[in-house]
Amino acid sequence: MKLLFASDIHGDAVDCENLKNKFFEEKADYMVLCGDLLYHGPRNDLPKNYAPKKVIEILNSMSEYIMAVRGNCDGEVDQMVLDFPILSDYLVIFDNNIRMYITHGHIFNNENKLKIKDNDIMICGHTHILAMEKRENYIYLNPGSVTIPKENNPKTYMIYENKKFSIKDFNSNVIKEYIVK
Repeated sequence: MKLLFASDIHGDAVDCENLKNKFFEEKADYMVLCGDLLYHGPRNDLPKNYAPKKVIEILNSMSEYIMAVRGNCDGEVDQMVLDFPILSDYLVIFDNNIRMYITHGHIFNNENKLKIKDNDIMICGHTHILAMEKRENYIYLNPGSVTIPKENNPKTYMIYENKKFSIKDFNSNVIKEYIVK
Protein backbone atom coordinates (compact mmCIF):
# COMPACT_ATOMS: atom_id res chain seq x y z
CA MET A 1 0.00 0.00 0.00
CA LYS A 2 1.30 3.44 -0.94
CA LEU A 3 -0.21 6.48 0.78
CA LEU A 4 0.23 10.18 0.15
CA PHE A 5 -0.34 12.34 3.25
CA ALA A 6 -1.01 16.07 2.98
CA SER A 7 -2.38 18.82 5.16
CA ASP A 8 -3.51 22.42 5.12
CA ILE A 9 -4.60 23.14 1.54
CA HIS A 10 -6.59 26.13 2.85
CA GLY A 11 -8.55 26.68 -0.37
CA ASP A 12 -5.56 27.28 -2.66
CA ALA A 13 -6.56 25.85 -6.06
CA VAL A 14 -3.08 25.91 -7.64
CA ASP A 15 -1.51 24.11 -4.67
CA CYS A 16 -4.38 21.62 -4.63
CA GLU A 17 -3.93 20.91 -8.35
CA ASN A 18 -0.20 20.41 -7.74
CA LEU A 19 -1.05 17.98 -4.95
CA LYS A 20 -3.40 16.06 -7.23
CA ASN A 21 -0.66 15.83 -9.86
CA LYS A 22 1.82 14.54 -7.26
CA PHE A 23 -0.69 11.91 -6.14
CA PHE A 24 -0.90 10.47 -9.65
CA GLU A 25 2.81 10.97 -10.35
CA GLU A 26 3.68 9.07 -7.16
CA LYS A 27 1.17 6.33 -8.11
CA ALA A 28 -0.22 6.34 -4.59
CA ASP A 29 -3.19 4.14 -3.70
CA TYR A 30 -4.84 6.67 -1.38
CA MET A 31 -4.50 10.30 -0.35
CA VAL A 32 -4.84 10.96 3.38
CA LEU A 33 -5.75 14.58 4.12
CA CYS A 34 -5.01 15.89 7.61
CA GLY A 35 -7.55 18.70 7.57
CA ASP A 36 -7.99 22.39 6.70
CA LEU A 37 -9.08 21.79 3.14
CA LEU A 38 -11.21 24.71 1.91
CA TYR A 39 -10.78 27.74 4.14
CA HIS A 40 -7.84 29.71 5.47
CA GLY A 41 -9.12 30.70 8.91
CA PRO A 42 -8.71 34.07 10.64
CA ARG A 43 -5.08 33.51 11.73
CA ASN A 44 -3.67 32.97 8.22
CA ASP A 45 -3.32 35.40 5.35
CA LEU A 46 -5.48 34.72 2.33
CA PRO A 47 -3.65 32.17 0.16
CA LYS A 48 -2.36 33.53 -3.16
CA ASN A 49 -4.64 31.33 -5.30
CA TYR A 50 -7.61 31.19 -2.94
CA ALA A 51 -10.47 29.51 -4.79
CA PRO A 52 -12.33 27.08 -2.50
CA LYS A 53 -14.93 26.21 -5.16
CA LYS A 54 -12.14 25.07 -7.49
CA VAL A 55 -10.58 23.05 -4.64
CA ILE A 56 -13.97 21.37 -4.14
CA GLU A 57 -13.97 20.35 -7.82
CA ILE A 58 -10.40 19.04 -7.68
CA LEU A 59 -10.91 17.01 -4.51
CA ASN A 60 -14.32 15.67 -5.53
CA SER A 61 -12.85 14.51 -8.85
CA MET A 62 -10.67 12.10 -6.88
CA SER A 63 -12.94 11.36 -3.93
CA GLU A 64 -12.61 7.57 -4.29
CA TYR A 65 -8.93 7.90 -3.32
CA ILE A 66 -9.33 10.27 -0.35
CA MET A 67 -9.46 9.63 3.39
CA ALA A 68 -9.65 12.76 5.53
CA VAL A 69 -9.97 14.15 9.03
CA ARG A 70 -11.44 17.44 10.19
CA GLY A 71 -9.19 20.42 10.72
CA ASN A 72 -9.94 23.47 12.83
CA CYS A 73 -10.97 25.36 9.66
CA ASP A 74 -13.31 22.58 8.44
CA GLY A 75 -16.99 22.35 9.35
CA GLU A 76 -20.33 20.83 8.50
CA VAL A 77 -20.84 23.27 5.64
CA ASP A 78 -17.67 21.88 4.04
CA GLN A 79 -18.99 18.35 4.34
CA MET A 80 -22.09 19.42 2.42
CA VAL A 81 -20.00 20.13 -0.70
CA LEU A 82 -17.37 17.39 -0.48
CA ASP A 83 -18.03 13.84 -1.71
CA PHE A 84 -15.94 12.11 0.99
CA PRO A 85 -16.15 12.18 4.80
CA ILE A 86 -14.15 14.92 6.55
CA LEU A 87 -15.74 15.35 9.98
CA SER A 88 -13.89 12.69 11.99
CA ASP A 89 -11.40 13.99 14.56
CA TYR A 90 -9.05 11.10 13.77
CA LEU A 91 -8.75 7.92 11.80
CA VAL A 92 -6.63 4.81 12.17
CA ILE A 93 -4.77 2.98 9.41
CA PHE A 94 -3.08 -0.40 9.83
CA ASP A 95 -0.35 -1.63 7.47
CA ASN A 96 2.52 -4.09 7.98
CA ASN A 97 1.86 -4.29 11.75
CA ILE A 98 2.08 -0.50 11.89
CA ARG A 99 -0.73 1.45 13.50
CA MET A 100 -1.04 5.05 12.30
CA TYR A 101 -3.28 7.58 14.03
CA ILE A 102 -4.13 10.44 11.70
CA THR A 103 -5.52 13.68 13.12
CA HIS A 104 -5.31 17.38 12.32
CA GLY A 105 -3.52 18.36 15.51
CA HIS A 106 -5.80 21.00 16.98
CA ILE A 107 -7.50 18.52 19.36
CA PHE A 108 -5.12 15.57 19.57
CA ASN A 109 -1.41 16.40 19.47
CA ASN A 110 1.84 15.89 21.38
CA GLU A 111 0.34 17.53 24.49
CA ASN A 112 -3.04 15.76 24.23
CA LYS A 113 -2.22 12.36 22.76
CA LEU A 114 -4.61 9.67 21.73
CA LYS A 115 -4.24 6.47 23.77
CA ILE A 116 -1.41 4.97 21.74
CA LYS A 117 0.87 2.00 22.31
CA ASP A 118 4.64 1.87 22.05
CA ASN A 119 5.89 2.55 18.53
CA ASP A 120 2.50 3.67 17.21
CA ILE A 121 2.63 6.57 14.81
CA MET A 122 0.76 9.84 15.24
CA ILE A 123 0.42 11.92 12.06
CA CYS A 124 -0.79 15.50 12.45
CA GLY A 125 -1.04 18.61 10.31
CA HIS A 126 -2.14 21.97 11.77
CA THR A 127 1.26 23.50 12.59
CA HIS A 128 2.33 23.92 8.92
CA ILE A 129 5.76 22.65 10.05
CA LEU A 130 7.08 19.32 8.78
CA ALA A 131 8.32 16.88 11.44
CA MET A 132 9.68 13.37 11.94
CA GLU A 133 10.47 12.73 15.58
CA LYS A 134 10.75 9.74 17.87
CA ARG A 135 8.97 10.72 21.07
CA GLU A 136 8.87 8.90 24.43
CA ASN A 137 6.91 5.88 23.13
CA TYR A 138 5.63 6.85 19.68
CA ILE A 139 6.67 8.41 16.41
CA TYR A 140 5.36 11.89 15.59
CA LEU A 141 5.08 12.84 11.92
CA ASN A 142 3.79 15.98 10.27
CA PRO A 143 3.70 16.17 6.46
CA GLY A 144 4.04 19.95 6.62
CA SER A 145 1.73 22.18 4.62
CA VAL A 146 0.57 22.20 1.01
CA THR A 147 -0.23 25.93 1.37
CA ILE A 148 1.14 28.53 3.81
CA PRO A 149 4.15 26.60 5.19
CA LYS A 150 5.72 28.13 8.28
CA GLU A 151 9.25 28.50 9.74
CA ASN A 152 10.81 28.73 6.26
CA ASN A 153 9.65 25.25 5.30
CA PRO A 154 8.80 24.55 1.66
CA LYS A 155 5.38 23.31 0.57
CA THR A 156 5.42 19.57 1.28
CA TYR A 157 3.59 16.25 1.32
CA MET A 158 4.53 12.82 2.72
CA ILE A 159 4.69 9.37 1.13
CA TYR A 160 4.35 6.09 3.04
CA GLU A 161 5.35 2.82 1.40
CA ASN A 162 6.88 -0.40 2.73
CA LYS A 163 7.40 0.92 6.27
CA LYS A 164 9.13 4.07 5.02
CA PHE A 165 7.85 7.64 5.39
CA SER A 166 9.34 10.33 3.14
CA ILE A 167 8.52 14.03 3.34
CA LYS A 168 9.00 15.62 -0.09
CA ASP A 169 8.78 19.08 -1.56
CA PHE A 170 6.83 19.65 -4.77
CA ASN A 171 10.00 19.17 -6.83
CA SER A 172 10.04 15.58 -5.45
CA ASN A 173 13.14 16.23 -3.34
CA VAL A 174 13.19 14.09 -0.20
CA ILE A 175 13.55 16.35 2.84
CA LYS A 176 13.23 13.78 5.64
CA GLU A 177 12.80 10.02 5.89
CA TYR A 178 11.83 7.63 8.64
CA ILE A 179 11.90 3.85 8.37
CA VAL A 180 9.77 1.92 10.85
CA LYS A 181 11.66 -0.98 12.40
